[in-house]
Amino acid sequence: MARRATIVGSGPNGLAAAVSLARAGYEVRVVEASDIPGGGVRTLALTEPGFRHDVCSAVHPAALSSPFFRAFGLDRIDWIVPDASFAHPLDDGRAAIAWRDLDRTVEGLGPDGRAWRAAVRPLNRHLDEVAEFTGGQLLRVPRHPLVATRLAARMLQLGTRAGRSLFPSFTTDRAAALFTGVVAHANTALPSLAATASALYLLAHAHSTGWAYPRGGSDAIAAALLADLHAHGGTVDAGHRVRDLSMLDWGDPAGGDLLLLDTAPRLALTLPDVPRRYASAVRRYRYGAAAAKVDLALSGPVPWTNPDVAASPTVHLGGTQAEIEASENAVASGRASDRPYVLVVQPSVLDDTRAPKGAHTLWAYIHVPAGSTLDPTAPVLDQLERFAPGVRDRVIATHVMTAAARESFNPADVGGDILGGAFTMAQAFRRPVTSPTPWRTPMRGVYLASAATPPGPGVHGMPGWHAAHLALRDAGTPAELADLFG
Repeated sequence: MARRATIVGSGPNGLAAAVSLARAGYEVRVVEASDIPGGGVRTLALTEPGFRHDVCSAVHPAALSSPFFRAFGLDRIDWIVPDASFAHPLDDGRAAIAWRDLDRTVEGLGPDGRAWRAAVRPLNRHLDEVAEFTGGQLLRVPRHPLVATRLAARMLQLGTRAGRSLFPSFTTDRAAALFTGVVAHANTALPSLAATASALYLLAHAHSTGWAYPRGGSDAIAAALLADLHAHGGTVDAGHRVRDLSMLDWGDPAGGDLLLLDTAPRLALTLPDVPRRYASAVRRYRYGAAAAKVDLALSGPVPWTNPDVAASPTVHLGGTQAEIEASENAVASGRASDRPYVLVVQPSVLDDTRAPKGAHTLWAYIHVPAGSTLDPTAPVLDQLERFAPGVRDRVIATHVMTAAARESFNPADVGGDILGGAFTMAQAFRRPVTSPTPWRTPMRGVYLASAATPPGPGVHGMPGWHAAHLALRDAGTPAELADLFG
């Protein structure tokens, strides 16, 4: 009789674990709270018929470099790789564009082009080494110490007030804003070492593999993983929310059965006989500020003042570096900003499957305090109007998900935190516990496989793969990705 593996949560990490274990010969069952599997990579008709909106994650910078997805097969998904990775408009009609072509970006940044190249070139030329170093637990000797040293040096220079003062990099508002728009993805007080590390990681991808997204919607990722899971005998039990693991029949851990959690780590504490020290460490794990999202159905394209912005599916709004940092620091102190940083995705500029002919979809979120019930529609539209006058007249319909509603929609997003935990340097090493193998719990056969474990947020599948790999190794049947998917 085959050993059984139960996966709670069907986000990309849970599905990565599921397909890995199914291919290793386990009888796999995925238990999902929603009626539709996919977690953060679902795509739904949230506004009007014919408009397809990504429910959570929309653009996936780390997907094309992910060791898991490379082994799984990138060609199973129709990826769109934009020429413009992201754009940042300013008030006077100017805009800074991060083209996938680094030379083109450098040329466009004028006097700051050289500094931009110096920050990015050592990393994007060694993307595989960057992905390897950042793709697991940081409590280990790096295999590529020179790459790690360069990353650390840039973090100190760009991610601290002292570093920015002693070794200034960007002298123009365009380059400073372009960089800060990426730093702000981390949803934390700025400047920040951890947020800067994340930004450098994202920039390395922006100027190499690109900020890709799937044609038709992010659910194409879930569909490919689910097809492989079903092909290897796995099943999905959708519409089954697990609030207490002690009530879940997941097999016999003494007989080698496994339980993997693509959930908030605290769910593991509902098991019997959790060691007190481990429970205390998990309870100390902190969650960060939240995201409040609005989806727009538009009658036409966004009328950006600067037409170059229309070439980029990803757009950062918020003005100057000082404005963005003030907005993020307000949220970190517990209050919503009057002029928030807005992360915008306009997928239909390159994907005509997202909306009826001539129409467009727009995905946008702002950062808010955890648990906020703030409706983001007005602040998002205010910032859009600032850089694209007349966009309000093109809004056909809207769909809102507040931070409070997001946790109800997906219990793993505690307080509406879509990053799986506060983005700090301390939690880069303690995610959710300090251990060289944080995916393993002290409970026999139980593993964590969510974004609350290394390497953290993003659609790359690596927490799920690390958990599955460790489970197989503990069971005495270790397997490498190439062996499972070759």
